[in-house]
Amino acid sequence: MAERFKVSAASTNASYGTLEDGKVAAPGADDVITITGPSPEPFDSAHSVLGKAEDQKKTNGSVDLPDNQPFAVDENEGLSGYDKNLYLYSEELEERPRVVSLVHSLANYNAIIPSANDHDQKPVRRQTKLGTMLGVFLPCIQNIFGVILFIRLTWIVGTAGALESFMVVLMCCCVTLLTSISMSAIATNGVVPGGGSYFMISRALGPEFGGAVGILFYLGTTFASAMYIIGAIEILLLYIEPRMAISDISDDANKFDNFRLYGTILLLIMATIVFVGVKFVNIFATIALVCVLGSILSVYVGMFVNVHGSDALMTCRLGERLLKEDPVNKSASACTPEHLWPTFCKSPLDLHNRTGCYYYFADHFNETYYERGIAGIASSSFQKNLYSRYPRKNNYVTENGSSVAAKNLGMGEYNQIMADITTSFTVLIGIFFPSVTGIMAGSNRSGDLADAQKSIPVGTICAVLVTSTVYLTGVMFFAATFSPLLLLDKFGDSVGKQLVVAQVAWPHPMVVTIGSLLSTIGAGLQSLTGAPRLLQAIAQDNILPILDPLSVSSKRGEPVRALLVTAFISEVGILIGNLDEITPIITMFFLMCYGFVNLACALQTLLRTPSWRPRFKYYHWMLSFLGLSLCITVMFMTSWYYALVAMVIAFVIYKYIEFRGAEKEWGDGIRGLALSAARFSLLRLEEGPPHTKNWRPQLLLFAKLDSELNIKYPKLITFASQLKAGKGLTMLVTVLEGDFSKTYGEAQAARLSIRKELDHEKVKAFVDVLAAQNVIEAINHFMQTAGMGGLRPNTAVLGWPYGWRHQTDAKAHRVFLESVRNTSANKMALLVPKGINFFPANNEKVVGNIDIWWIVHDGGLLMLLPFLLKQSRTWKGCKMRIFTVAQMEDNSIQIKKDLKTFLYHLRIEAEVDVVEMGHDSDISAYTYERTLMMEQRNQMLQEMRLSRKERNSVVQDIVDKSFKNDSPVRSSKVHFLERVLPEEAAAEPPGISVDLAEDLVPSRSPSPQRKDEKDAAKEAGKDGFKKLLDIKPDKANVRRMHTAVKLNEVIVSKSHDAQLVIVNLPGPPKIQSSKNDSNYMEFLEVLTEGLDRVLMVRGGGREVITIYS
Repeated sequence: MAERFKVSAASTNASYGTLEDGKVAAPGADDVITITGPSPEPFDSAHSVLGKAEDQKKTNGSVDLPDNQPFAVDENEGLSGYDKNLYLYSEELEERPRVVSLVHSLANYNAIIPSANDHDQKPVRRQTKLGTMLGVFLPCIQNIFGVILFIRLTWIVGTAGALESFMVVLMCCCVTLLTSISMSAIATNGVVPGGGSYFMISRALGPEFGGAVGILFYLGTTFASAMYIIGAIEILLLYIEPRMAISDISDDANKFDNFRLYGTILLLIMATIVFVGVKFVNIFATIALVCVLGSILSVYVGMFVNVHGSDALMTCRLGERLLKEDPVNKSASACTPEHLWPTFCKSPLDLHNRTGCYYYFADHFNETYYERGIAGIASSSFQKNLYSRYPRKNNYVTENGSSVAAKNLGMGEYNQIMADITTSFTVLIGIFFPSVTGIMAGSNRSGDLADAQKSIPVGTICAVLVTSTVYLTGVMFFAATFSPLLLLDKFGDSVGKQLVVAQVAWPHPMVVTIGSLLSTIGAGLQSLTGAPRLLQAIAQDNILPILDPLSVSSKRGEPVRALLVTAFISEVGILIGNLDEITPIITMFFLMCYGFVNLACALQTLLRTPSWRPRFKYYHWMLSFLGLSLCITVMFMTSWYYALVAMVIAFVIYKYIEFRGAEKEWGDGIRGLALSAARFSLLRLEEGPPHTKNWRPQLLLFAKLDSELNIKYPKLITFASQLKAGKGLTMLVTVLEGDFSKTYGEAQAARLSIRKELDHEKVKAFVDVLAAQNVIEAINHFMQTAGMGGLRPNTAVLGWPYGWRHQTDAKAHRVFLESVRNTSANKMALLVPKGINFFPANNEKVVGNIDIWWIVHDGGLLMLLPFLLKQSRTWKGCKMRIFTVAQMEDNSIQIKKDLKTFLYHLRIEAEVDVVEMGHDSDISAYTYERTLMMEQRNQMLQEMRLSRKERNSVVQDIVDKSFKNDSPVRSSKVHFLERVLPEEAAAEPPGISVDLAEDLVPSRSPSPQRKDEKDAAKEAGKDGFKKLLDIKPDKANVRRMHTAVKLNEVIVSKSHDAQLVIVNLPGPPKIQSSKNDSNYMEFLEVLTEGLDRVLMVRGGGREVITIYS
């Protein structure tokens, strides 16, 4: 049965028919060939197939082939699409994973760190991931709002006044807001599996800083648990049930003893709860959150309900001094001279004879005032509370803290209220600052978040803004609602030991009193739960050997040993007893931690490390430095000696981790210090390969010189400078062929010439020139020995050998190919820019697309390079587009989804496209013919030593003869005389001229000179001519050419307007021969045909990019 088909050439758009007497006929577009009989044979028997077709044509007059029948069919029908369409990368796919499988596995990572040493644990059902509200915002709200809001904020307002207390709160909130911005940048710079600030700082600044800050953060969290416990006991004993006290709590010494005793009992109970079940802690956390939010809401509602004041709190004032409330008589009659007489006078009541009375009562006995403590927003309290009145310790509480009435002359306390501590603006900052901590709660839960890189910045910053708004408005409302003297009464002695802020609440004061107690206990439980886990995480990192015993978990996975240590340290804080003395310690530890968070963000921004790609874009190094400056300022403002102690602790831990017994080296001043630092850094770098996050291309750039010892392609230097952006190592080297003793002067001149070019391009690089007899060996030696210690190049940059086709000895591409092989052997990455003269200069700005064709996984180098290029001003305006190749057996929709997810985790913004190649995987006639021509050319060059023009004349004659037909006007549409680029013309050896017009327009009537050359060439190659026509293309070469042609088609169709195309460089042939090497170069030429700017990339065998922080 006759079958019909049209055979089309993919690139030339011509159709090719059968062989006749060793020649290929070229039918027109409408010619149809008919073949009868069995289906065509595989492509390695293409000659015989077409020969049979021609025999049939002679007998039948026509040959028909089916429309869907390819020119050649692969005999391995069971091969996958990757084996058919990506055979050029077959050797790469054996060692490196396919992009499809890699992206799928990385896009579906699990960010949760598994528990240690629990192999028998049953698989846990995957929990629902939390969003921004439940996972970050509400936990931060719960941790920020604390005991200080309820039992100290009113006193801070009364002491500092509305203006200065507003500044106190604003300064503390600015520290946390700036830190939140820096933390958001760090937290979104990869996946944070957990560990909060410790994990982020240790991975950003190294184990020394990370360990020091981790310990400080742990101590701050542990002392915070003591603060919450003392605050809860203060609320319980002073405002809920004073009868529980074992001694009179009106005396400060007895009061703090009660706090220590009950605080220790509460610590034991809470530690037992944490030990027994964390689930209860989580349940109680929800209750505590509801309590704190309900309490704040009731206070705000109550202030507006009591806008005109309330009689719920009435105070008694004698002159300017505030008096304690009579526990028996709480009416207005208790604030009369007659009722106060027994308290201040030893003599019987006689208002006219006050000689036996306390001096201040005797002078002001007629100045007793029974006043509202809750004056209301509509009153004039705000004007009275506008300015500060800082009392000194043991001075009397008055509206004017510096007045004579406030001074204690040592004549007794009586029932007057006295200040228990000396206050100032800086002291109040230290007391209030712990109430704005807790911004790390969201980052600590990063493993439980559905989208941590979105939720952490939004949730944390919103929580800081909401809490800051509540605090700042609370300062204003408290100043406008309460009387000045009541605000100064820290413990509520003037109103019968009542919690001042609770009395304004609606509907009942107990809502705030009980709510504040439960929320404080809940915050303490959270601290006792988180601190041991943080300590265990530090111990498991093995950076502090002394903590190794604490890395052990119980059978239930609980850090029991760390919990015991945490409880012990918390007990130390409880034994301090006084809340106002604990808070400065907590302030120091948290400020140190926040300062290092800002420092980490600022340094990584300024250093521009390749791994620094935060998804959160609203940060700046100046904001981070401002946050760091505020942290240091607040530390020393609060307590300079506590600040020094915290710094000494951090320094000791840092040196303990860093200590390796390194010798000190002293020289001449600054130079000696620089040499010592350089030596120390080089020794540190040599300890091991850099972490994936710290990997950046350290370039070893091989430059070629012209006859005048100038750099032949200066755009290579420009490209290197754009890729490095002034960071990292760049070494520019070149090789002079010859004896060193005879070329020493040329080497020095070449060095000066290269240095001059570097200065012109404003590029900082090390220069080296090597004179050697063998260029290939010299380049290999450079790759092996360049650099010092750990400061070695990891990426080689090779120029493309443009004139490789036009050099008779093929020296250029031999040097190139051996350098490619040596690069792989040295585990170095390789960059090969092609069309380098078309690359932009440093003063140009390119707008368009950078297209990445990701064929095989190379460690992420293809992802990293365009990101680094976009850091320079030249490429900053370009957008990234990433293409990957899928086959028919792949799910293109899922691949695209996985690739988008992968890029999202990498914090790289790029468009994604998946190109399917499986629908047209059959080998075309053009591919077969081009492979045949390539092998004929190789065979010819092995047998003949001809000049370029002679060589091309013979090849063109072969092609024309192969396509000879009955029609005199028909000739081959495939011409071996290719267009010569300017780079190729520049690479032409002396004595060989290049005529572009002659190459582009083949003449039908050759000149006499050309005819003579062709005749001579035919005579010279007469014996090998028949061998050329009898060559059958190798199957593997046809498949490799098929890959190159097909990929080139899709790349040109998709990226013809791209400013730069980045593509995987296929590995060189493992079997080394001049034929294989020449074929490899031809494949690369076909792969990049029609593209102006191409960067071929080959990874060094290691990962250079990571999704983790």
